[in-house]
Amino acid sequence: MIDVVRLEETGGPEVLKLDRIEPQQPGPGEAWLEQQAIGVNYLDVTQRNGAVLIPLPNGLGLEGAGYVRAVGAGVTNVAIGDRVAYALGPLGSYASERSYPAERLIHLPGGISFAEAAATLFKGLTAQYLIKSTYSVAPGTVALLYGAAGAVGQIMAAWATHLGATVIGVVSRRSSVARALAAGCEHVLVWGECDIPAEVRRLTRGEMAHVVYDGVGKATFEASIDSLRSRGMMVSFGASSGAPDPVALGTLNKKSLFLTRPGLAAHITDLQEYRERARDVFDAMSSKIFAPNIWREAPLADVVEIHRSLDVGGSEGAIVLTP
Repeated sequence: MIDVVRLEETGGPEVLKLDRIEPQQPGPGEAWLEQQAIGVNYLDVTQRNGAVLIPLPNGLGLEGAGYVRAVGAGVTNVAIGDRVAYALGPLGSYASERSYPAERLIHLPGGISFAEAAATLFKGLTAQYLIKSTYSVAPGTVALLYGAAGAVGQIMAAWATHLGATVIGVVSRRSSVARALAAGCEHVLVWGECDIPAEVRRLTRGEMAHVVYDGVGKATFEASIDSLRSRGMMVSFGASSGAPDPVALGTLNKKSLFLTRPGLAAHITDLQEYRERARDVFDAMSSKIFAPNIWREAPLADVVEIHRSLDVGGSEGAIVLTP
């Protein structure tokens, strides 16, 4: 029997139900995976609580790693026994076994474990497109990064620093400062304890930031805009505090600012692009540019408890579920 987490309705962590189903045969173009590790992402929380709408009933989870145990008709890119990982839909990674489109499976390099892959691929792909495509950071770039002590933020801080950027991190509590500094931030500011734009002005000798990576949203948007230099770029890629209010064009005109709201799907739907970005993520991991930083591994049966910790902001890094 297979353990599967089902979502019949949106709500708190208690709406996640563990079910048991029979194994299935993969259809044409699919592979059947015996999962060894399952990645947990904040997007899972927003889909569970209804902030991001998905069809119901449904599974949950967009990231995992494991062995290929069977392949359907027409599958040539993976074989039984291969070690693979994946990111993005279809939903349903919260399961001990599952079917998945074979063409979107990524072969794992030998030095990367299942847990490391499941903890990092989705988050690493997010970091990769944000710092290499949305705004290409380079030596001399000053980047203001919210959530610098979180799972995605730690990857971004380390990778952007490796590329030559000066990263000013923002964290929500003082206890997170050391973690953000260890990840590569040159300076770390605590939200609520200072005037963020004023501190950015001081730290940059009045030059301000070339780019702001804001995954918080509504609560931080104004401070983010005010922290940019002329012709800077505001990257709003998350909304943990809610979606930002509508922006008047005149707000951007004052400093000729660029504003973008990118998403991962638009950057990895194309198969070639997806594979190239995934290869870049795994190469960066193998080269020790950033570490997976697995904060916690927990059994799939503890999924409700894990989501409770995410609801109160209790995580300090990546979380992996194990079947």
